[in-house]
Amino acid sequence: MATTRGGRQEGAARPGRSGRGGERGMVTAELALASLALAPVVAALGWVFGVLGLAFQCQGTASEVARQLARGDQAAAARAEAAAPTGAVVRASRSGDEVRVVVTLQARPWVAWLPAVPLELGATMLAEPEERR
Repeated sequence: MATTRGGRQEGAARPGRSGRGGERGMVTAELALASLALAPVVAALGWVFGVLGLAFQCQGTASEVARQLARGDQAAAARAEAAAPTGAVVRASRSGDEVRVVVTLQARPWVAWLPAVPLELGATMLAEPEERR
């Protein structure tokens, strides 16, 4: 047998390996198990981002409705309220010069059997001078 630069004989097994067949396919099996473990984590992150998206929509609706009511534009406030996420309840109140809008929602971003997250987001605006009473 001829020797290589490293001093090993050609055809000899590499140090630390017992041959070709013993561990063949182990990387594939480990990758498959890691993928199975990672799938629920990715799904949970997607669910969290879905809830956050609904929270941002509710906040945007509350701000827009409060802004339009502070301007005295009832039609624009109704259009903004119609853009709220499905199932959201929009409540508006006026106290002196302030217009307060609260949007509540039982957030279920994907399916009904997942737990609901109660969201309550609000916005307060000062009424414009011609709308103050």
